[in-house]
Amino acid sequence: MRKRHTCLFPASAGLSDRTRTRSRERGARARERTLNTVFLAESAEFQAPTLDDFFPPQVLFEDTWFALDRLMIIRLGVVFLLGVFFMVAMRSPKIIPRGIQNVAESMLDFVRVQIAEEILGKENGRKYFAIIATIFFATIFLNLTSVIPFLNISSNARIGFPMVMAGAAYLTYLTVGFRKFGFFGFIKSSTVLPGVPLPIHFLLIPIEFISTFVLRPFTLTVRLMANMLAGHIMLVLFFSATQFFFFESKNWMAVFGLPALLVGVAFTFFELLVIALQAYIFALLTAVYIDQSIHADAH
Repeated sequence: MRKRHTCLFPASAGLSDRTRTRSRERGARARERTLNTVFLAESAEFQAPTLDDFFPPQVLFEDTWFALDRLMIIRLGVVFLLGVFFMVAMRSPKIIPRGIQNVAESMLDFVRVQIAEEILGKENGRKYFAIIATIFFATIFLNLTSVIPFLNISSNARIGFPMVMAGAAYLTYLTVGFRKFGFFGFIKSSTVLPGVPLPIHFLLIPIEFISTFVLRPFTLTVRLMANMLAGHIMLVLFFSATQFFFFESKNWMAVFGLPALLVGVAFTFFELLVIALQAYIFALLTAVYIDQSIHADAH
């Protein structure tokens, strides 16, 4: 009769294997935490730009209708300085302009010749020059604050002032049309296309109405706001990355500091182009809309 040989501690052996496995896993996790701790100690955490810059805390007249934050103060300051500049430049104009008068007249002549008279002709260009020039200079100087040190943000990146300027352009467009054609005559001239078969009108009239009377002020507003908002975020991203790589990373990532700086400087020059281009487009479209209002019956 053969004797059976059995393991005296089968359960204990399995438990020992599981214990050793858990110990190895705990050791691996501990080493991983150690490596992460060392890495974080050597490298600070990069903070990506957020939209908080566009909603700074109130600094004057808090919790009132007239509360002012940093962007509103920048906006009011730019408008004040712009008004003072033109008042001083044109306070005693000379036939042959010199100095600051020459600068102001050159700026005004650019808007008058290249935008207002180019689109509207000499008579209507001079008639509506004031609204076009106001929109152009307000846009370009408020945009410029995005690249001025210690300001570094454009108040046009927040929807308020772009909406005001788009509203002014839109009200001018409507006023010109209503005065010339009457309310219903202007609506009809702007939405009904001559020579189109009657069934097609049921499709075209709603499209023309929405594109002419709804989307125009919306696109004017959003185009300017979105461009300035995106530009600010990109500039903050590149220069924040420069500071992070050079002064906070404290490891091999410092080699990325110089490329980030170079891209940030290059994008600053690109932003200057966008600043001028957005002001030109806004003023140009204002002139185009006024011209379309004057000639609403010419399809």
